[in-house]
Amino acid sequence: MRFVLLIYSNQASWEALSEQERIALGNGHAALFDSLVESGELVTGAGLAQTAATRTVRVRGGQRSVIDGPYAEVKEHLAGFYVVDCDGPDRAAEIAARIPDASITGVEVRPVMVASWPDQ
Repeated sequence: MRFVLLIYSNQASWEALSEQERIALGNGHAALFDSLVESGELVTGAGLAQTAATRTVRVRGGQRSVIDGPYAEVKEHLAGFYVVDCDGPDRAAEIAARIPDASITGVEVRPVMVASWPDQ
């Protein structure tokens, strides 16, 4: 089964980290990434740019609008993700618990739906 592990962050928690803690966080991600590659469970993963670089696109009545910033005004934002292919939700939760950010904010584990598109 495939799962997306959504990593959430917020500016306050990031600013509260020391330089050494930020480096340790990065090293933790590198070690986890390597471990998941070795186990064959990693599909993909990436960190995301700061919300200041975000744009939200909406189409209403056939008209496109683009605004700066994330979709919702929230304190936490999506900071990155991993997509893993593993045995089930318990294993996905085990992997999520190994993501360094889980000890600071939170990691959401969500199954990836298998889309069945009609032939065109």
